[in-house]
Amino acid sequence: MCRNQSYILGTFRACCAKSKVTSCSIEDNAAFVEPQKVRFNTSLSSKRCYVMTRGSPMPCRRLQFFSTQAGTESSEEEDDDLEAGVSERQTPVSAGATQDSNGEAGNDDEFSELEISEDEINDDVEGPQNEMELSDTEPDVSREKSRERRGSNQLFRIIVTAPGLSVHNALEKWVEEGNELTRPDILLAMLFLRRRRMYGRALQLSEYVESTKKVEFLERDYASRVDLIAKVRGVHKAENYIEKIPKSFRGEVVYRTLLANCVLANNVKKSEQVFSKMKDLEFPITCFACNQLLLLYKRVDKKKIADVLLLMEKEKVKPSLFTYRILIDTKGQSNDIAGMDQIVETMKAEGIEPDLATQALLAKHYVLGGLKEKAEPILKQMEGGNAKENRWACRSLLPLYATLGKADDVERLWNICKPNPRIDECIAAIEAWGKLNNVEEAEAVFDKMVKTWKKLSSKHYTAMLKVYANHKMLAKGKDLVKQIGESGCRIGPLTWDALVKLYVEAGEVEKADSILLKAARQNQIKPMFSSYMTIMEQYARRGDVHNAEKMFHRMRQAGYQARIRPFQCLIQTYLNAKVPAYGMRERLIADNVFPNKALAAQLASADAFRKTAVSELLD
Repeated sequence: MCRNQSYILGTFRACCAKSKVTSCSIEDNAAFVEPQKVRFNTSLSSKRCYVMTRGSPMPCRRLQFFSTQAGTESSEEEDDDLEAGVSERQTPVSAGATQDSNGEAGNDDEFSELEISEDEINDDVEGPQNEMELSDTEPDVSREKSRERRGSNQLFRIIVTAPGLSVHNALEKWVEEGNELTRPDILLAMLFLRRRRMYGRALQLSEYVESTKKVEFLERDYASRVDLIAKVRGVHKAENYIEKIPKSFRGEVVYRTLLANCVLANNVKKSEQVFSKMKDLEFPITCFACNQLLLLYKRVDKKKIADVLLLMEKEKVKPSLFTYRILIDTKGQSNDIAGMDQIVETMKAEGIEPDLATQALLAKHYVLGGLKEKAEPILKQMEGGNAKENRWACRSLLPLYATLGKADDVERLWNICKPNPRIDECIAAIEAWGKLNNVEEAEAVFDKMVKTWKKLSSKHYTAMLKVYANHKMLAKGKDLVKQIGESGCRIGPLTWDALVKLYVEAGEVEKADSILLKAARQNQIKPMFSSYMTIMEQYARRGDVHNAEKMFHRMRQAGYQARIRPFQCLIQTYLNAKVPAYGMRERLIADNVFPNKALAAQLASADAFRKTAVSELLD
């Protein structure tokens, strides 16, 4: 392990060294470097601890309130581009909530897009696929599946149908009617709520269970509460709640839950503080905690990845499959295909084979790197020689084949799913046909989906709306929005994002801006990062400094912390407007944003006091 892990560390160190040499060409670069360097060294000072990886005596893989990979899957989805891409799973923002010092705020109700179909409820019980865990003392979920399905489905419906903030009253009434509230029922109901991001309602369920002492709270239950509070009310409130947890239950799982949510919020300072606190409390340095830092630095400062890998090597923390996936994605984003392949070889040498998600990630980066001949064999591996027997891979394969332009393969896989499709396969097929510019086929799949399921959520409508947006079909997009309204389902950030793109692609930027502003004000939920960037980039192209600055400010108000990409867009606006960007370096320093090579070049071009050969002659 050490030799292979050292090789990976060496490749990232080499990349970091190259980055530092490049960045040093920036004037006054030291002003950007020092604060980050000092903070990181404080956080990751090494202590000898025993290792608790996924192979150590952790509870068996079953089911619990809180997934030990909380935040990691969400974070993966955020990295749709190099610098930004914050997903819709961010903390909602309440009109009545006040932002704390970290720019966080919360909503006491659930995420907006919560509608579900009856089929989804039953399907979800069959296979909890997240890395949920219970102790060995818990009853085996599989033995009591049919009873739990009935009980948990009923409990879930009671919670979902309860008005806003009255889940407590609905549960009290349900218990008074003679229904038993058991741990397995609570766990599965909690799982359903989490899968649909109904974090507000899940939090009310957790509060009710603790206050009524229906179930004895264990450490994982407190960790679940921390996770929910962080998602609904912000990291600061979650941190305060930890102080109220009995010391005997205030263990590593609780703190790593807080760490995962700090990372999800891209809060570098707080993430490093929590990691340092975990070491001060002499908790083991786990692979999970290191993965969280890798996720964070992959998005905000890739140079620090080498430091985390060095810490893992010193503490003998063995990388997990998820660790390798993060590193593969990092190399892929940098278009370092050779480095990405070497990481895969190292992973296999350690006895870890790529799973479906890792194979899909590799194929995506090969396609984006123009290496279709390397992507195709991986897709065939994902099919496993028989797509019918490995149908579960179809939802990943459909959009990948579409990206390669292979309409025949998309049609072949869809024909396997078509007689009895799952809803996620329909969404994948709509996306695939959209990429192939076959809007008619996408519409046919959408129509089948509408007829098959009694009630769809706005998420499912949004898949078709994105196709219309990408093809600048404004009229059809508007008709679909009316259909969404008539269906009675509530819309949220995913749908807003598609609407914004629809109007932007149609050239109606001001209308898109108005939609985003009204949606955020009326629903008190945080829009997606990409929605702001889509509009801001249009203002940048126009050289509209006033509106670009306004959008930049609204992003900060929504709780998005300073990142490189918005600054790049803002500086480009000034360049296109041919006006000096006074004080931009000071703004970057104030926000602790370290410029990469592209941003440094923009800064030099936008510097109002930059000397040129001509200006020096005239002076």
